[in-house]
Amino acid sequence: MIKKGIRREIVVHYFLVVFMALLLVEVIFLLAVRTYYYDSVYSHIASHIVLADEYYQTYALRDKNTSIINQVISYFELYGTELQVLNLDGRILSSSNDFDTDNVIQTSDVTQALAGETSRWVGKQPGTNQIVMSVSKTLKNAGENQYILRYVTSLEKINDKLLNLTMLSILIGTAVLATVLAFSIGLANSIVKPINNIRAVSAQMAKGRFNVRVKGDYKYELGELASTLNYMAQEIVRSNQVKDDFISSISHELRTPLTSIKGWSETLNSGGYDPEETRIGMQIITKETDRLIGLVEEILDFSKLQQNEMKLVTSSVNLKELLQEIMLNMWAKAEKKGIKLNLAADWKPVIQGDANRLKQVFLNLVDNAVKFSHEHGTVDLTFEMEEGFVAVVVRDYGIGISEEHIQRVKDRFFQVNPVNGGTGLGLAITQQLVELHRGTLQMASELGQGTTVTVRLPLLEPQPQDMSVNDQQTEIEATASPSQQDYT
Repeated sequence: MIKKGIRREIVVHYFLVVFMALLLVEVIFLLAVRTYYYDSVYSHIASHIVLADEYYQTYALRDKNTSIINQVISYFELYGTELQVLNLDGRILSSSNDFDTDNVIQTSDVTQALAGETSRWVGKQPGTNQIVMSVSKTLKNAGENQYILRYVTSLEKINDKLLNLTMLSILIGTAVLATVLAFSIGLANSIVKPINNIRAVSAQMAKGRFNVRVKGDYKYELGELASTLNYMAQEIVRSNQVKDDFISSISHELRTPLTSIKGWSETLNSGGYDPEETRIGMQIITKETDRLIGLVEEILDFSKLQQNEMKLVTSSVNLKELLQEIMLNMWAKAEKKGIKLNLAADWKPVIQGDANRLKQVFLNLVDNAVKFSHEHGTVDLTFEMEEGFVAVVVRDYGIGISEEHIQRVKDRFFQVNPVNGGTGLGLAITQQLVELHRGTLQMASELGQGTTVTVRLPLLEPQPQDMSVNDQQTEIEATASPSQQDYT
């Protein structure tokens, strides 16, 4: 007995389908054979009835005696068949078996013969209970019914052959069903065993053992399921490693400013120091506090993006003005490394977006460009107009990113050089913010040659291709700085 499960469902369904198909085929086949045999008997008898009728029509007018009836019986008797002549009331007048009987025949073939048809009837013969076929037709004289000619033949031999054929069909059907049962069990096992294996492995994974894998070369959907499960376990292991690295990294990032804040707060709390040292300590505390706030805000932003809770406050944003503001914000950091920031733009593209979030995007990109540029290098910011889009290009000529790392730099928690600090979330957040603005972010880099980041954003309205006088003045004003640093 097969226990409940997929195996039994497969076996039962296959068995039932084949059984019903075999039953239908065998019933149709046996009915067709039976019909063929019965029709053959009927056709053979009907052809003799036609000959007997023609003979009667030919000689009935010349011979008025009943001897013509005896001649018909004598000439047209069939082997193994009783030939009867009945009067119009259905009483037997003469028979090829020479049995005297007063029985009145009232079967349907007699009734239909009186209506002018050659008809047959199949049923049990009274007295013997044999299955017989009777075929009847009226014999006419001068257009009037005179007698009923009736052939009666036993169907026992035919039925015996049909029974044997039925038993043979049942035997063949049973053999086919047994074969199908064996194959269906094998098929069910070929499906259930891999499923059980996959289930066992998934149960271990559910307990936290992600080092186990589904083994076996399975085909089709089962193979895809096994590969997907193995890939899922691999990704979970990788995600856990990334999570552990992130926790380690963020712990270090948080500990460093906290240590500075704690150290200086204890120093200042002890008192007895000059005002200059107090001022320096307060500056360090403020700087490290801002750093902590930035780390926390970055983590909170990433959490909101992951949970689709980030809401944009959109308005018309002039990208050129936004980038000029970002350059002013980055001026101090760029000046420390002697880096020149260039903004080259002949128009003021306007887009629909969240100004604060877009500022966050480009601040992160420019900050990275400055961070990874060589001293006294250059960072270029340019616009490229496309059909319905504006492409903001941030290009540096610094250390660049290897081909191995360029594909992963936008992954969450990934850092090319963990020594530089940070959470590894900056580019991941940047890309998601760009996508929220229905834009795209692409990166191209060559190790030792620098990196180019292109942000494409949909335009709010068609932009002029020529630069106005006001634009020129804005460009000139943007080149000025408190220390004459060139960041145009």
